[in-house]
Parts: sequence; structure tokens; C-alpha cells
Amino acid sequence: MIACTKLRTTDPDFESRFRQIDHRKQLSMADVEPAVRSILQTVKAKGDEALFDYTRRFDHIHLERDSLQVSQHETEHAFASLAVEDRSALILAAGRIEAFHRRQLTQRSAPDPGEAEPVAEAARPLQRVGLYVPGGKACYPSSVLMTAIPARVAGVPEIIMVSPGASPLTLAAAKIAGVHKIYRVGGAQAVAALAFGTESIPRVDKIVGPGNRYVETAKRLLFGVVGLDMLAGPSEVLILADDSAVPAFAAADFIAQAEHDQDAVAVIISTSEQFLDAAEREIHLQLQQAARKDIAAKSIENNGLIIYTPTMQSAIALANRIAPEHLELMVRTPREVLRGITAAGAVFLGNFSPTAVGDYLAGPSHVLPTAATARFFSPLGVHDFIRYMSVIELGQHELSELAAAAQRLARLEGLEAHARAVEMRMGQ
Repeated sequence: MIACTKLRTTDPDFESRFRQIDHRKQLSMADVEPAVRSILQTVKAKGDEALFDYTRRFDHIHLERDSLQVSQHETEHAFASLAVEDRSALILAAGRIEAFHRRQLTQRSAPDPGEAEPVAEAARPLQRVGLYVPGGKACYPSSVLMTAIPARVAGVPEIIMVSPGASPLTLAAAKIAGVHKIYRVGGAQAVAALAFGTESIPRVDKIVGPGNRYVETAKRLLFGVVGLDMLAGPSEVLILADDSAVPAFAAADFIAQAEHDQDAVAVIISTSEQFLDAAEREIHLQLQQAARKDIAAKSIENNGLIIYTPTMQSAIALANRIAPEHLELMVRTPREVLRGITAAGAVFLGNFSPTAVGDYLAGPSHVLPTAATARFFSPLGVHDFIRYMSVIELGQHELSELAAAAQRLARLEGLEAHARAVEMRMGQ
């Protein structure tokens, strides 16, 4: 059988073993921080020169100034070269993603204030955003759609994408999603270029999109220099199941998560020991047929976790503590269980809502908080690309109603000039 860590919440050493595993995940990026700091400082100082050097060393792509940006002709050719079925699948996904985010846009209406609204909000899209799209071990056109479309719906006028060795599928997705410029760079050096700007790549207001440990560490170190979507780590799924769950479905989703890369995290929590035994057997059987068997097996060995807990209440509490990126509720009454969930990136209800559909075309963005950051981060959406300005417009009458209290509060804080600024307008 595949080596997979098994725990029981009823065991006396559960807490110490679980904390050890959780702590190990939290430290997974610490070893790359010195290298990332060096890359950021060098790109800031040397611009394109450093960008080209790192791209040659890390991605084995030789770039010059005139080959850094992907041309419109290349993008059009990539789109035209796709098989009809591939193009149709991307267009279907794009349509569903756009429809979801247009609905999301209406949830917070913030029009410019009119004369009848002395205190209101004014909404403005960010002016230039950078999308990071991985391009190393796999091809991710879905990441283009999931980041670019919410930005376009929000009204961002300039959307820039960076991706090392972008494939024709990725370029076609960029055309469908409305990306304006594409550059052939990746890694921490690409994040640095977007944050600081170089001779060829303009500085952006915000960087979004998933990446490896180097990319996410770079984003964390640049917090405050540039806007960020979230601080993410390796992708993860938690399957919460009872005895009504289908073991083969759970095993398939477990392996689907594990095939991302060897750092991916897959967890099953169940109130049924019989289900867990059956799911473990299915994982072993299905893994033998997996196309990315070696990667998935390494991921499961490193991060696969099967946990038995005797009650649904304790299972829900543990799920909230883990706060997973993807949470599948393979239970008899998923909506009832959902009421107890307080922290997850995306929740999938029932046996027929696999994470894989959310990854591609359910509608919500698949850029989600990981590593327990779902406790305070939300999924990427339209409002990540909109900033709000408070707008205050008082006439003499409105000010007169507030003046006395404003003056008193100013003087309570010892700010006499603040109080005088109000008094002058009142003729005092």
C-alpha cells in the first residue's frame, strides 16, 4: 500500500502528531527566502539585465529586449492553431467565469456620490495589474482565465501577464480573457519585475496568481511595495466524508490533488472507519493507473493524510482549524454541514461536485487561499481589482450640525489646529 500518514483524533498522541505535521507545512517556504531576497534586490538594481540572466539560468530561455514580450501575431496564431474542441472548452470556461464575476460585481454597488449623498464611496478599477501564470511542470490556461477575467470585468485598463515558456494553450487563453501584454519570464524575478518595473516591463499596482515557493515568497517579501491577492502555498484539498461518500470518488479527488506536485496536500477526514479503509484501497488501485504516478505518490508520501474522527462535530472543528484551499463535503447532508464551516477557500457539496470542475469552469476563480490563510483571505474576485475611495461632500448646513462634536473630539486629542479648521468655517 502507498505510504500515507493515518491519524485518529481519539489517540492520545493525536494533538502532538497533528501539530508536528501542521508546523512542517508552515515552514515549507523558509529555506528559499535568502535566495528570493537576493533575486529581488538584483532585479531592482539591474532591471532587464538581471531578468534575462535569471531567465537563462532558471528557465533555460534566452531572451533579449525584442523577444521578451509575446507578439500579438504569436497569440493570434496560437489561438487559431488550437483544435476546435480545445478552443470550445476554453470559451465555455471563459463564459462561465465571466458570468459569475459579473454577478459578483453587483453585490457591492458603489456609484459615485450624488448631491443627495454627502458621505459615500467611489469605486475605481486598478490601472495596471500583473498576472503570474506558472509555466514549468504543466500548462495552465485555466490560471489565465481565472485571473484575467475578473480583472477585465472589474474594468482594469491594462492587464499584463508573465509566464515562462507560455504554451499555445496559455496564449490562446490570454487572447480569450483579454490580456493586453505577455512577457516570457517567471519565478521570483518576474514578480520583482512587476513590482519594481524594468526597462521593458512596467510596474503594476497589484500582482495576482498562483506560483511555487519562490514566487509566493517573493510576493510575501514585496508586501507594501505592490498590492497582492493573497499569500499562498502549495495547493491542497480536504475531503470531509461520512459513510454515504463514494470511496472511489474520494480517492480520485485525492490523487487529482496529489498530481499537482510533490508539495501538494491531500487530506481525508471521516467519521467512518469502513469508508477510510475502502478509500485507502481505492487510492492504491487508482494510483497504479495515474499518468503522473511518481509525482502523486511522492506528494501522498510527503503530505497525504487520512484522519478518523468519531463525530461530525469534531470533523467540522478540525476542518475549520485546517482551513483548506478546497473543501469537499461528501456527506449525507452537505448544506447542513456547510453551516458549521467557517474557514475554507472553496467548498464543494456532495459526491458530484469534484474540485476539478472548480479548477476549470464552475465559475468562481480557482485562485484561493492556502496554508490555513482561508481564516482571513477570500478567493480572488472582482473586488480584488477595485479600490474604493471615501467621498465626503458637506454643505454649510451639514457641517454646522457636526461642528461642535468635531471640535470637541479634536481638542480631546490635543489637536487644536484641527478644531480651529472647523471653527473658521463656522465664523467662530
